[in-house]
Amino acid sequence: MTWPEIFDLLGTGTQETAWMVGVATLFTAIGGLLIGVLLVLTDRGGLLAARPVNAVLGLIVNIGRSVPFIVLLVAIMPFTRLLVGTTIGTDAAIVPLTVGAIPFFARLVETSLREVPPDVIAAATAMGATRRQIVAKVLLREALPGLVAGLSITVIALIGYSAMAGAIGGGGLGDLAIRYGYQRFETDFMIIIVVVLVVLVQILQLVGDGFVRRFSHR
Repeated sequence: MTWPEIFDLLGTGTQETAWMVGVATLFTAIGGLLIGVLLVLTDRGGLLAARPVNAVLGLIVNIGRSVPFIVLLVAIMPFTRLLVGTTIGTDAAIVPLTVGAIPFFARLVETSLREVPPDVIAAATAMGATRRQIVAKVLLREALPGLVAGLSITVIALIGYSAMAGAIGGGGLGDLAIRYGYQRFETDFMIIIVVVLVVLVQILQLVGDGFVRRFSHR
């Protein structure tokens, strides 16, 4: 395999991985944030205390986190086909990526929100803030550094998930690793793909750390 061919394959694979991870991150951020906030609000002593709702949400999140991603890929194939019409390709891979990452991020959101000092919430309540204002202007704002850090961790996890999606034709760098590194025994190309993945993770981690430091010193 020539270098031009390698660069062409890597360019295409990186674009596909970026697409999968980017779209999945968007849906994960929305879904995970919503569930994480609800886990805190519906807990005992929360602004919307409802133990049955909290228990159900917690059970769903725990089940989602306990299923290995490679098993999840296969288990929700009918759901994936229902949504996008196929189980192969980058668009199809976005579905299990999102389903697998939402519970993961939801727990990180919950942890970050629980670190907000109760005194801050009590002060906002005493000043007459509504529940919506407390969530938006107190909980989320005070927990912002932790939320950004959690999202950064989730994006990195999604890159690893996307590589596994290549095992069932999900496209991206993982698919290249399976087709060329495993099936064709091109070890050199496999090493290059690993290096590209490591570089991507390092860049994303640096960017995430930068945003965390920025929001921590507001």
